[in-house]
Amino acid sequence: MQIRAMTIDDYDDVKALWLKIKGFAIRSIDDSRDGVERFLNRNPGISVVGIEDDHIVGAILCGHDGRRGCLYHVCVDPDYRLRGVGKAMVGQAMRSLQSEGINKVSLIAFTKNDVGNAFWKEIGWTKREDLNYYDFTLNTENIVNFIE
Repeated sequence: MQIRAMTIDDYDDVKALWLKIKGFAIRSIDDSRDGVERFLNRNPGISVVGIEDDHIVGAILCGHDGRRGCLYHVCVDPDYRLRGVGKAMVGQAMRSLQSEGINKVSLIAFTKNDVGNAFWKEIGWTKREDLNYYDFTLNTENIVNFIE
């Protein structure tokens, strides 16, 4: 297995992976090629892909605002789960954040994502019960599509 920095050249393979994950949600603008390229350019070298059998089997969009890191779209191909791909990718992303002086990392997992929530608990992440998460949509054309 190889873990390396994601580049925009990986976009088509990463999007194909996203579309394989049941319950995954992608946004029409943010997760387009242009949206991902903008994200990667703002956060160079810290998003990662996992490669096995010469193809991308996992991906994480990782970024920070100078204070807190955030992991987005963490996924592993169902055929490659339980092989350490996710854990290795998370470790690499967190080391990259640490090297940039980031001390805290967060992520959002859908409550119905049993596999993902079990993974985060297993690798030592803490579920927050002391806050509410809010968001506000600035662009209603940025449509969410859930993969069934």
